[in-house]
Amino acid sequence: MTKRTIAKPGFTAVLLTGMLATALSAQQPIKIGVIQPLTGAFAASGTYVTNGARIAADEINAQGGVLGRKIELVVEDNKSNPTEAAAVAEKLIVRDKVPVLMGAWGSSLTLAAMPKLMEYQIPMLVETSSSDKITTIGNPFVFRISPPSSVEAIGFAKVIDQLKIAKADFLVVSNDWGLGTADQFGKMFKAHNITVGLVETMAQNAQDMSAQLSKIKGSDADTLIVTTAVEQLTLIFKQAAALGLKRRIITTGGSQVPDQLIEQAGGAANGSSHIAFFAPWNPELSADPARARGFIAEWKKRGYPFAGLTESFRGYDGIRTIAAAITKAGKPEAGAIREAFWNVELTGLGGKIKFAKVGPAGKESGQSVCNVYLVRIENGRVVVPKG
Repeated sequence: MTKRTIAKPGFTAVLLTGMLATALSAQQPIKIGVIQPLTGAFAASGTYVTNGARIAADEINAQGGVLGRKIELVVEDNKSNPTEAAAVAEKLIVRDKVPVLMGAWGSSLTLAAMPKLMEYQIPMLVETSSSDKITTIGNPFVFRISPPSSVEAIGFAKVIDQLKIAKADFLVVSNDWGLGTADQFGKMFKAHNITVGLVETMAQNAQDMSAQLSKIKGSDADTLIVTTAVEQLTLIFKQAAALGLKRRIITTGGSQVPDQLIEQAGGAANGSSHIAFFAPWNPELSADPARARGFIAEWKKRGYPFAGLTESFRGYDGIRTIAAAITKAGKPEAGAIREAFWNVELTGLGGKIKFAKVGPAGKESGQSVCNVYLVRIENGRVVVPKG
């Protein structure tokens, strides 16, 4: 006689509930937390990055999503404030249950959020920040696709001989980004027998830099290195012109948005040079020209300003990199995604993306290396090198 096992009603209900929860989970979108400055001193750049991220998300979803599920960007405004950056990072992790983050534009903003990554064991893709500390202090949950100031300085060193700089002054925003740039570029200049002169700083929300520019005007340096976001750069160019400051000006960080400078600073920006990590004026220079052309076309189709392309590509590359990591992980879980980042290899608009280990042994962060260009504003237009 064959025995039959009859499931108890309670057991059957639990089993069905579990199966239903699993099915529902498989249908829900995979959340990606995005932290950017949408208000405050860096609002323009943060908005550009966010819009680039949305283009990537829409593109990925149109192609079937990740692991058969749509991705959903949960965007939070850090208000260009480090305290707020830490707060929204925690909110995204604890309340929104995101398994991975992208952010947070500025170096001080990113550094403020990083302890939350350690506390909750959540990885973050850093798309913009350039302070070397981000990848050297020992946070194994950080993976950066933008170059740190030291790598940017190395890239810039390739054109040093052409520029024939004898002495350089600095005017930098007084945060981790600006101070890090002055430090790393200063070391590189000294290694090339270039004298480092004045190092002037300014608060990120400062509107009047005439005092610093007046001191620089009295210097015998031939070059001025400026590091800050496009909003403040516009004021600097106008104030420098008003003071009659005749100096070669070079901006760093890839966040100066040259076309916006032309529009807002006019002739005051003529003759200036700018480090960029993506050259939308000549998409054929990209590591993936076809994708670059497609991204630029979509950006224009959505009615976004061309000027924003030098920032927006960061968000686009960042979300594509995160999607690639989730795919390799095979599941949208923080620990698996963190491990998968080490195996990601793809071609971004800014160059080949592959993470190398940087920082203390056992606590390494991931660092990728992107392209570096030096573009120039001449007669109200951006001139790009041919190679």
